[in-house]
Amino acid sequence: MKLRRRRILSMALVAMMLLVFTAACTKVDTGKAGDNGGKDAPQEATRAKYETLKDGDTIHIGIVTGTVSQAEDEFRAAQEAIKKYGNADEGGMIRHDTYPDRFEAEQETTISKIVAMADDPDMRAVIVNQAVPGTSAAFQQIRAKRPDIILINLTAQEDTVMAENSSDLVLDADNVSRGYRIIKAAKDMGATKFAHITFPRHMSIELLALRRAIMEEACKDLGLEFISLNAPDPTTDIGVPGAQQYIAENIQPWIDKYGKDTAFFCTNDAHTEPLLRGVAAGGAIFVEQDLPSPIMGYPKAFSVDIQDKAGDWQAINAEVEKAVVAAGGSGRMGTWAYSLGYSLTLGAVDLVQEVLHGKMELTNIDNIIDCVDNYTEGAKWMAVNYVDRASGDKKDNHVLLAQDTYVYGKGYLGMDKVEVPEKYMTMNIDLDAIKASQEQAEGETGE
Repeated sequence: MKLRRRRILSMALVAMMLLVFTAACTKVDTGKAGDNGGKDAPQEATRAKYETLKDGDTIHIGIVTGTVSQAEDEFRAAQEAIKKYGNADEGGMIRHDTYPDRFEAEQETTISKIVAMADDPDMRAVIVNQAVPGTSAAFQQIRAKRPDIILINLTAQEDTVMAENSSDLVLDADNVSRGYRIIKAAKDMGATKFAHITFPRHMSIELLALRRAIMEEACKDLGLEFISLNAPDPTTDIGVPGAQQYIAENIQPWIDKYGKDTAFFCTNDAHTEPLLRGVAAGGAIFVEQDLPSPIMGYPKAFSVDIQDKAGDWQAINAEVEKAVVAAGGSGRMGTWAYSLGYSLTLGAVDLVQEVLHGKMELTNIDNIIDCVDNYTEGAKWMAVNYVDRASGDKKDNHVLLAQDTYVYGKGYLGMDKVEVPEKYMTMNIDLDAIKASQEQAEGETGE
């Protein structure tokens, strides 16, 4: 009897082990490519199979952005595109939607909103800016049912290979070159220390983590002290108000601790406004935003009314400059004269139209700059193809762009003339190590 029971138990144990093994070997598609660091990325790049259109053919272009609270520049650009080309629901060209502020926790909603753009039979292209987690999964779903739609990923926040393989074109700030140039600019503006404020989620994004690593190395080479600071992630339960309150309460103690000749930099848009206000009040230094723009944080931080100047970037920058100088930030605070998020969004809309009519090539750098230049008169753009860190291959569909830094009360700093040493262009990083290091940084964990 005992022997029989042992056999039954043994057979049951074997069955359970087989079930576990089968479950472990079964891949479950949750639709959340990006949850596991890009392991669900398509192995090979896929590209849109679109037809060249004739003048008069119906074109709808979908734009998906964050809300005003998290991504004002991109949101305003989409509204400007509707003003210029008309709303698709009213006989125009543009269809705009926004993803949730807490996009990390509501990734399924983000995916569904992007994919829904492909339900429009006249949809010819979908542009997402900023391309938050879920964008690549959405693009894969669109590609499966509508291979004719051009997919454009702006400011990717997912695994780089995944973004490249699921998109026809990826455009982003040149966070490789900027990693060095921002430190050089900080030194030229009088900084002796550089404080980098972020949270672990952002340090899981390859280009942001790479930029941080380059910044730290550049500080060593240029003689600045690098300081790593943490702040709460606005996409968590603390929300945007809580994250901003944290910066507002801590910026002056940080200035007191590290000194006025410290340049502060944050990786999050929501953190920018209170940081700018605090830097000006404390007399510290601010080179430029993560996604630079005269309207990124500055108008609200300095109570500048720019409602009657929408789209006139030279007028906006002039008004902001007056306020910053009046607040004592002359020569100590900067930005780009034109918004990256705004310019890339509208430039991508124009590029798509030219490509669909056979007048431009989607990944041609000169064509890309020409379209962005439509909205940035006099700007000095620099653009290069992204180079894969592991293989050394140049990625033709991934282009990095940057502008010269504009310092209020002083003018352009001349960063477009600064040559970045080769060692920074080929640096390799350990994402896990950088994220772990960020978790140990001073301040909140941001998780």
